[in-house]
Amino acid sequence: MIDVKTKAFWRATGALGIASFVIFANIYFPQPLLPMFTNEFGISETTSSLTISIALFVLGISFFFYTALSDAYGRRNIIFVAMGLGIIGTFAISQAPTFAWLLAARVFQAAALAGIPVAAMAYMSEEYKVRAMTAAVGIYISCNSVGGMSGRVLSGVFTEVWDWRTAFLAVTAVSVLLFLLVYVLLPPSRQFTSRSFHFTEVWKDNIAHLKNPTLRYAYLIGGLHFFVFIGIFNFITYYLHGEPFHVSTAILGLLFLTYAAGTVSSTLAGKLTQKWKQTTCMFIGILLMTISLLLMLLPSFVVIITALLLLSFGFFFAHSCSSAWVTKHAETAKASASGLYLTSYYLGGSLGSVYYGWLWSMYGWIGVVLGSLIILGVTATCTKELFSIEVADRERNISPSQKPVEAHK
Repeated sequence: MIDVKTKAFWRATGALGIASFVIFANIYFPQPLLPMFTNEFGISETTSSLTISIALFVLGISFFFYTALSDAYGRRNIIFVAMGLGIIGTFAISQAPTFAWLLAARVFQAAALAGIPVAAMAYMSEEYKVRAMTAAVGIYISCNSVGGMSGRVLSGVFTEVWDWRTAFLAVTAVSVLLFLLVYVLLPPSRQFTSRSFHFTEVWKDNIAHLKNPTLRYAYLIGGLHFFVFIGIFNFITYYLHGEPFHVSTAILGLLFLTYAAGTVSSTLAGKLTQKWKQTTCMFIGILLMTISLLLMLLPSFVVIITALLLLSFGFFFAHSCSSAWVTKHAETAKASASGLYLTSYYLGGSLGSVYYGWLWSMYGWIGVVLGSLIILGVTATCTKELFSIEVADRERNISPSQKPVEAHK
């Protein structure tokens, strides 16, 4: 199996990281272009924003189907096919004659790219030794933030130089080159055992995962943290655009650069979980997010930007740990276990706007912050439950892969 500090580790982790970069660069690429879609297609701001929200929603529900396909046809095969189809979707967006065409292409693109993280997480859980897997997950997730951040930056640069359609053609070309690199670098699966595709088995696997509190709490933690993260970044723009800040739209567009802190924290989390309990690292992430939210109550632009950096650092730190927890503790059907985590994660991100929209309209920015702190209180409680499970396992000296589900009921 793949161990840390080996050539195979860097080849495999590099390939999976590049694949992760491709996903999120393509998914978030249109975000700075929403005003252009509004003007060109004659649609409202709300309709234009579907370009992002519907992609996140489709990602979330598509993971469920890829878990079985990955178990049946192999991790590498799914990664390659998903990348190829996703790139076709990106090209189709560049040719969109109407907004309906563009939105349909986004649905196709998101549904295709959803196969990559499911297969990638299952690949790591099977092919890596435990200590190597936790490090690889941290690097993989750091590439998520780099991809999302880079996609937005490249979108603005390419569109400024050419136009938005040429920008999509440019990111298509970049994605093709990265696909070829992943194809060359990713080592063949050696620990994979194929399972026949049966929808009833997929359903049973997912029900079993949801019944297992060892995994269920991790699903809640991941989904609710993304719920908070996306909600804060959506409404911080309204807050800073108004009094007393009056920040310009151009500066608001640069706020996502604070995601860079997540690149550092994800990799750091992967290393620290080899020394500390995973739940300890989750608590650290939640604490950092809590401190960042409290700082955002201070009416200082510099303090708020610092708080956003801290929020990104804490969020990706906790996300790396909760994601690794699932891959480590899933007893069977690891792809479906990882798929459920991702489904919870992205559904949380896509549904948070309802909660935060109500808080903003009723109580303003203070309501948004206090509402977020309540959610973090829930995730801290869930983490406390995982800590109890972790302690019980250590006391019984039972490895995660050997313990029965009933032990924690």
